[in-house]
Amino acid sequence: MNISLLAVGRLKEDYFKDAQAEYLKRLRPYCSLKVAEQKTDKALLAAIPERARVYALDERGDQLSSKEFSDIFRELEQFGGGAPIVFAIGGPDGHNDVLRKRADRLLAFGRATMAHRLVRLVLLEQIYRGYKILRGEPYHRE
Repeated sequence: MNISLLAVGRLKEDYFKDAQAEYLKRLRPYCSLKVAEQKTDKALLAAIPERARVYALDERGDQLSSKEFSDIFRELEQFGGGAPIVFAIGGPDGHNDVLRKRADRLLAFGRATMAHRLVRLVLLEQIYRGYKILRGEPYHRE
């Protein structure tokens, strides 16, 4: 499965870069995941392939358990038709209305406001956890 993580802004701190690199390494056996940093909302929107399935991280989004999050990958593997998958993370002001409307689904990691750098790492961890759950491999505990 080809997954893109598109994010407005870049990671500046080495510890965030190191954590991202670790999760990208862990995910290699499960999927092809690329991170692309964009300067603006408009650039992020332009970077989304036309037929991509888009999951936008947004405070208004659905709050899923890790198991429910893993079901996204199960459904995409079964019924996704090979469409590229995009997870979109906005900048400090979140996503604009155009991107929200383009998204197939809005997702939230709780009601708390988080820095977009942290959301990126939480998303990578949940993608990794989702694949471990999907494959029945140890990592996730209920």
